[in-house]
Parts: sequence; structure tokens; C-alpha cells
Amino acid sequence: MNNSNNNEKILILDFGSQVTQLIARRVRESGVYSEIFPYTKWEEGLKKIKPKGIILSGGPASTIDGSSPQVSLEILNSGVPILGICYGQQTLCSQLGGKVEHSTKREFGRANIKIIGKSDFFRDFEYNKENEPVWMSHGDKVTELPEGFSVIAESENAPFAAIANEDKRIYGVQFHPEVIHTPNGSKMLENFTHHICGCSGEWTIESFKEIAIERIKKQVGDGTVVCGLSGGVDSSVAAVLLHEAIGKQLTCIYVDTGLMRENETKEVVGMFRDHFNIPLVHVDAEQDFLNDLNGISDPERKRKIIGSKFIDIFDEEASKIGGADFLAQGTLYPDVIESISFIGGPSVTIKSHHNVGGLPERMKMDLVEPLRELFKDEVRDLGRDLGIPDHFIDRHPFPGPGLAIRIPGEITSDKVDILRKADIIYIDEIKKAGLYKEIWQAFAVLLPVQTVGVMGDERTYEYVCALRAVTSLDGMTADYYPYDQSFLANVSTRIINEVKGINRVVYDITSKPPGTIEWE
Repeated sequence: MNNSNNNEKILILDFGSQVTQLIARRVRESGVYSEIFPYTKWEEGLKKIKPKGIILSGGPASTIDGSSPQVSLEILNSGVPILGICYGQQTLCSQLGGKVEHSTKREFGRANIKIIGKSDFFRDFEYNKENEPVWMSHGDKVTELPEGFSVIAESENAPFAAIANEDKRIYGVQFHPEVIHTPNGSKMLENFTHHICGCSGEWTIESFKEIAIERIKKQVGDGTVVCGLSGGVDSSVAAVLLHEAIGKQLTCIYVDTGLMRENETKEVVGMFRDHFNIPLVHVDAEQDFLNDLNGISDPERKRKIIGSKFIDIFDEEASKIGGADFLAQGTLYPDVIESISFIGGPSVTIKSHHNVGGLPERMKMDLVEPLRELFKDEVRDLGRDLGIPDHFIDRHPFPGPGLAIRIPGEITSDKVDILRKADIIYIDEIKKAGLYKEIWQAFAVLLPVQTVGVMGDERTYEYVCALRAVTSLDGMTADYYPYDQSFLANVSTRIINEVKGINRVVYDITSKPPGTIEWE
């Protein structure tokens, strides 16, 4: 492996933008490894990353507010190329002697810029073109540049849409190149990482695998590891990667919570025992989980109860096999980022993640999380490289708490059975229509609402089933899938006819944001 892969890294300092993760995604897509750190932890980021370039994210603050977040002077004087995006551009200008003011015409959404200055940031772009599309989201704007800076792009409402100090290799853009609504944004970021920072773009998932295996060996040493299989792609890829690294030191524990999808247990147990020959303990704990969830409606309590029960079972099973030193989990990068605050203060909890926020402090084993630096699509690529069958790798994401968070309100065995039957019909119809790979995630939700219906000559009073399907690149933002009405009508008919307990089907057309993909 070319050692340059290890040395070419981009440090992203987060100022609280909702799309900071997209910056990391786009940089990695160009073949350069990147990591996100809160702007308050810049020292830790510099030490760990030793970056060839630094990107400052956007954020909700205003530099006009005297208490707004700032970039460390050590970062500004580091000599490392810097790119400031939106708030990142504004704080650069403010700190370096320029001026930022409230804009009389705020820009939110699509806009066009005109590239007017020669710069490697716009290498291979057409200059003086009036309508290079970008995505704006700002209420403030730069009105005076610091010494040494020049304008390289402008828009109708942002005369300093892109700026550069070529001598110091410091750049700023008012728009967001990381979002898909800036069609050539990835090219701009690649120009920064490759032509300004000098990265060769040789980072690959194969190189990550080699590094990850070495990390696992170093962390685990002669210790033993138990890996909790949830039935999803993440924990499965983590398990196979661990097995490749430490072999017989790994034992997988698959806990059948009774909250799994149809045929989940059979498929998971078969693949790990037969296909990979990985030691596997299969625990049927359905009644234990249902007992603990009895009467619980709050989604956060559900998640934490399930996480706690998992650890109880792991402790018990690990002791049966002679004890274990480490617990492995399929935690992903978005799980880590969404579960902590990146702006230095208390974070707003959207939801605690089963692999992060749901773990009780009394857990007795140290954690091994070999995927915590990867996004979902990168995990799928890694799984293919490890030889996991495509039909398994391509499965839609499935939450750690399982069907418990797809049944708002109290959980009962009957409700789980009803939902499981509806869900498999829904997925079956999606596959028959050839839509499964077009959709990021699709599932049924059993609502805590009963409505009046008529079946034959009888009056019914049964549950409402909501269908959810979204398109997404990485799960951070999502839009609903635009099914044909005939498809929805067919699915609805099948579910109502074949699933006793449901007499009404609705379709969720909420995007993320403002909603989340899962209902709880």
C-alpha cells in the first residue's frame, strides 16, 4: 500500500453546520481521507490528523455577534491551506481584518455565481460565465476583504462569493460546495484538496481495511472480543472485519430480540455459521425484551432499555464462554457525530443512537468500533471487499432497536407480528417493481391509532400502517420516494387483505430535515 494514503488528510473544523458531514463525504469521494473535529478541539485535530489542508464549516452564528466562534490563530498561521465555507469564510474575513455585515438581501437556496478571478480553486471552470449554479444559505455577507485577498467569484447579492489569498493559500466561499445543489461543488473541493493542498487522491476503502486491521490487532492484542450482531449491515461488516484481523479471538453473539425483520434470524445465523465459519452464539431473548418494554411508550426509554438489555445479555454470554475483554459494535461516523455536540456546548438530542447514546455506563467491556470513521456507503464497499454477499450488503439500513422504534407507543408481541407481516409484503412489492436499489430505506410503521373500516359486511376497528421510503446519498438528508399511485394502491390492498389487524394504509411524504427517516 502506498504510504501516502496515510499522510494525506484533511481536517474539517465544525462550527455547527447541519451539513458538515457532507464536506467529509465529498472530500473522501475525491480519494482524500478527512475527519471532523469541533472548532474548539482544533489542537486535538492537528495532532491526530497532521493535515495537508483545513476546511472551516458553516454554522448558525454571526460574526457580528462579539461572542461568535473563532478560528484559532495557530490555525490561521499554520501555513496549511485553508478553505472557509459560509460562516467559515465570514470568520476568516472578520479575524483577518475584513468586514462582515448583515445582508439586506439574504440568500437561501439556488443562486448563480460568476467566476471572475484566476485561481486553482476554479481550475478547469469557465471564467466570466454568468450562471455557475451554487447553493447559498446566509444572512450575513462579507463587505470588505482583508489585506492580500482578492475576489474570484461574485453573485448578485454576494459580491465576495468566493475569495482567495493565493500567497497564503487561504480561500473562502459564501456558498456551500458540499451539497448536491451545487452541481460542480465536488470539483471545487477536489481542486482544493488536489491542486491547492497537493493530495494525490489515493485513499481507498481497501487502504482503510488494511489500516483498520492493524488498528484492531494493536487494540485487542491477545484479548478476546465479542461482537453483537443486530442483523444489520453495519454489525455484520464489523464482525467479518474483526474475524479477518483476529480470527478465533472473536465470538459473535446474535441476540434475537423478537424485534427483527421477517426471516432475519435464519439469514444471519446461516451466513455467519455456514458462509464465514465464524463462532456464533445465538440467543433467543424475545420474551426478555418484550417484558422489559412492557408499558413503555417513550422512544428514548425504549432505546436505552434495549441497549441496557443487550449489555446484560452480553455480560452473561461472555461469562459463559470464559469472559471477554472487548465488545465490538458497528458504530458509524454519523452515529458518532450526531451523538455529541460540535459547537462546544450542550447538544440537542435528536435521538440517542443504539450504538452510542443507548449504552449504560456500567458496561464491563472496552469497546472496539472499527467502522466509527466510515459512512454507510463506505461500509457497504468494505463489506463487498470482505466477501459478504451483495444481497446482504445491499439491504436497507435497519436500526439497532429494531421494530421497537417502528411501533410508536407501547410494544406488544401482537403488534410486532402485525408490523413484521406488513413490512415483508411492502419490501416484497418494492423488489418485484425493481425499485429496491433506487431507495435508500423503506419500511412500514404501525401507528398507535385505530380507525373504523368496513370489510365485507363487517365493521372493523384496526390499526393504521404508515409506509416510509426515502432516497438519500448518506442518510444525513433524505427525500421521500415518489411512487406511482398504482404501486401504493397495490401495496395497500395486499397489506389490508393479508394482514389481520390493519385496515388503513398511509404514505409518509416528509423529507429529512425537517423529519427524521425513522419515526422514533
